[in-house]
Amino acid sequence: MAILAPLFGIFTSFILLYYLSSLNRSNTFLALFFLCCNSVLMVYFGLHYSKIEFWEGICFVHFLPLSFLLGPALFFYVKHTVSEDKRLHRYDLVHLIPAVFTFFATLPFTTLPLATKTAMAHEIVNITEDYNLNFQWVTFEQILYGRSIHLILYCICAVIYFLWNKRHLMQKYGALPSNHRLIQKWIFSLVFLQLVIAGNSLGHMLTIYAHNYAILGIPSNIIFSEARFFGICGGGFFVQNFILFLFPKILYGNVSYEVELAPATILQEIKSSLPKKEPASREFDQDLQHYLSTHPFVKNDFSLSQMSFDLKIPERFLSSYFNKELKKTFGEWKNDLRIEYACQLIEEGNAKRLTIEAISTDAGFVSRSKFIDAFKARKGVTPSAYIKEKAEA
Repeated sequence: MAILAPLFGIFTSFILLYYLSSLNRSNTFLALFFLCCNSVLMVYFGLHYSKIEFWEGICFVHFLPLSFLLGPALFFYVKHTVSEDKRLHRYDLVHLIPAVFTFFATLPFTTLPLATKTAMAHEIVNITEDYNLNFQWVTFEQILYGRSIHLILYCICAVIYFLWNKRHLMQKYGALPSNHRLIQKWIFSLVFLQLVIAGNSLGHMLTIYAHNYAILGIPSNIIFSEARFFGICGGGFFVQNFILFLFPKILYGNVSYEVELAPATILQEIKSSLPKKEPASREFDQDLQHYLSTHPFVKNDFSLSQMSFDLKIPERFLSSYFNKELKKTFGEWKNDLRIEYACQLIEEGNAKRLTIEAISTDAGFVSRSKFIDAFKARKGVTPSAYIKEKAEA
């Protein structure tokens, strides 16, 4: 029955990924976090509950680098959820150094023959319980201490970043997003569970390596016994999987962390009707060009709300931009971009290997007929005629 907990968690991870593409891209990091958590839980099961030597050999060391991805995945999720800057930068790769280091440090063991690894794992886990195994540059003891301390530090950093961002939003907008309490409760629940799991793991490791010590007069081998260690860790990850379903807006990704500005006053309406300053206009144009370079408009579910969420710009501002500046609706603008993209595909010679229907699908149209109508309205000819013209040119 213990295997059901990690399997349920992995299933949850795929639910998050399923709802990722069109609803909330923060789910990428949340799904990665859940996947890592439940892979670690699978390792616990393989080592201590399966009683199968083969799985003991597979689970003993191979998944240690995953433990050092829990903290970064949690931190990236918090940052991507609440921050106005959704981009990943090159310096973010620094967060992966501990995981990469652990991967290379444990290579002397992971590259041993499977039979040798299995025998060593079975003896250590079930017979001697002596985890004094040396790797390159570090010992097993240091890695086990390190993964707990590493996760605790990232939990603290995630909370600090969340509170810093809260203060930043208050200073910038004088208000917080309407769903601030929901996001805060969810993130703090995640962090609390990880602190419990990491703290329990650290206490258990201290009991193994530093031998018995007392907390409030109670021996550590009672507080952090092996049964309690695996019970708390396994139970913590299972509870984490379960409470996600208590936050359906998080699970299905239909909640965005964005300050909703108050209705404009008369003075603000007058100011908004005036021409914008050049730097602000140039900044918006740059952001829009960068956004369009990823071709988001070719997705079937591309909408004004999705664009608003991606750019962190209120929908009413975008609507005003299309109606007043471009003199067209969002739908007309979207189809213009899709037709230009289809023309680009044709001009690049893709028409020789793609059908009209395939080109229409690649450009984001739901049907061939809608594509032909939109194409003819903008180019004055059908796609077939346009392809023929380009071929003869």
